[in-house]
Amino acid sequence: MKCRKCGEKAVINMRQHKLALCGDHFLEWIPQQTQRSIEKYRMFGPQDRILVAVSGGKDSLALWDVLQRLGYQADGLYIGLGIDGGSRYSAESQRLSEKFAQERGLKLIVVDVAQSEGAGIPQGAALTRRGQGKPCSLCGLTKRHIMNRVARQGGYDVLATGHNLDDEAAVLFGNTLNWAVGYLARQGPVLEERHGLARKVKPFHRLYERETAAYALLRGIEYIYDECPFAEGATSITYKDYLNQMEAQRPGLKLSFYLSFLRAKEEGLLFAGSQQPQPSLHACESCCQPTSAPDRCAYCRTWGQIRERMATSAVPPAE
Repeated sequence: MKCRKCGEKAVINMRQHKLALCGDHFLEWIPQQTQRSIEKYRMFGPQDRILVAVSGGKDSLALWDVLQRLGYQADGLYIGLGIDGGSRYSAESQRLSEKFAQERGLKLIVVDVAQSEGAGIPQGAALTRRGQGKPCSLCGLTKRHIMNRVARQGGYDVLATGHNLDDEAAVLFGNTLNWAVGYLARQGPVLEERHGLARKVKPFHRLYERETAAYALLRGIEYIYDECPFAEGATSITYKDYLNQMEAQRPGLKLSFYLSFLRAKEEGLLFAGSQQPQPSLHACESCCQPTSAPDRCAYCRTWGQIRERMATSAVPPAE
């Protein structure tokens, strides 16, 4: 198959776009599509300071690379979650994130949860859940808190994440199946700043996971291939599998599903009369982050309980 633009051998065929491109033109196309999303949704401007949440995976590192190529002021944030053991998942993710930043002369902020809180995510979750289930809830709570704290304290205008179309379509699919109206109302490529909560954007929201992976490979970006060991059996992965099966029969289905949802929201066709008032927020008495709780935020309460239980339990120290 030949490149649509120059006639040379294509390296990727994007059936959903009816577009095949060679390596050079594909590496031009990804930044162009990203810039298009940035401008369409007014995510940020040339003078804004951007904090990119990086995990060592293809999407976040590719996003950081694209933003640099487009000329934006973008620093990285890596959160060490202490998910290691036999997998060494966190150690390898951090190594690759630091390697990416060092090779390009970029600033990477590293926050180690085990060092700051005395335990990694698996250890903390074992104490809050009595060893049952997965630590995903604590992980999400912790990452959201740290990302917002670093973005606000660092004076960044916006927090960018590498969520791709597959991620967004899977979330939309799950929330639609369950008619989770509150989550559906908040889903989108931009979550505006509010009462101490940083502005969050997803510049890759229109790009398929296959496209971001191809970009990373062609750019020579070394990234961690493994999923988080706790992701096995996650509902989101099941939803992705369902959508991939439908996409194989109808190329472009995921993109159409997601963009049609966004258009319906923009035109006011959804959630009429169903919007719930947002809770009032005030500063947590411990960390000063915004919370709707009467005293301490969920992060401070949860990690406070973990530290109390560590002091009275035979829990091995964090690595």
